[in-house]
Amino acid sequence: MRWTEAGLALAIAGLTSGFGQIARPAPPQPPRAPSPLTPSTPSPAAKRFVVVLDAAHGGSDDGARLGKGVLEKNLTLALAEQLKAMLREQGIAVTMTRNIDVDLPTLNRAEIANHAQAAACLVLHATATGSGVHLFTSSLSPVPRAEVLPWGSAQAEFVTESLKLESELDAALVHAEIPVTMGRASVAPMDNMACPTVAVELAPLAPGNATKGRTITNELYQKTVEGAMAVAIGSWRTDQTER
Repeated sequence: MRWTEAGLALAIAGLTSGFGQIARPAPPQPPRAPSPLTPSTPSPAAKRFVVVLDAAHGGSDDGARLGKGVLEKNLTLALAEQLKAMLREQGIAVTMTRNIDVDLPTLNRAEIANHAQAAACLVLHATATGSGVHLFTSSLSPVPRAEVLPWGSAQAEFVTESLKLESELDAALVHAEIPVTMGRASVAPMDNMACPTVAVELAPLAPGNATKGRTITNELYQKTVEGAMAVAIGSWRTDQTER
């Protein structure tokens, strides 16, 4: 699905079960107390469209140093908070893996996403090199759906959907005149996430024919990127509803 110029401008303004496996929700059973690691499956009428935002690094893990005392862990958290606000304005439910500066192991990040039964997961990073936005999906080979997912390669079942989500993000960012570089990588927590997942890495914006140079901390630049991502997620929700 694509959108209008006005729509984009408006947006910019504005489990594990056991060890080593992820269990799919079982068929309906008699009522029982839910496991702390396996959430009960909502009925189709109650199931919500949920987006998980994973602000990379945190706590003792500073991530990259982006110049002038700017740490990646702080920038990714700020981006996640701002994007969450934009998505909630669209009525989209958002779960964040962290909302404070805290150590959070990669496997716990994936566990949070899998508990949320997310319709989309964005892993947010930042870098001082390159230009624009770098998008990454898992390099795992797609596999058919199964009742039990291997923990280390849970994303394999969602690679095809992740590539479609990446396409939505790419189109929205290019429409906003943000250069995009796409690649594939197999890393945690992305490979452990049982949902369509894209890693989004923000880099400074180099000057070009259609763009002015912007630092990675430039507020207007950040809002343009966040607005484009919010539009892409809104479009992704519509696509999921129409299926």
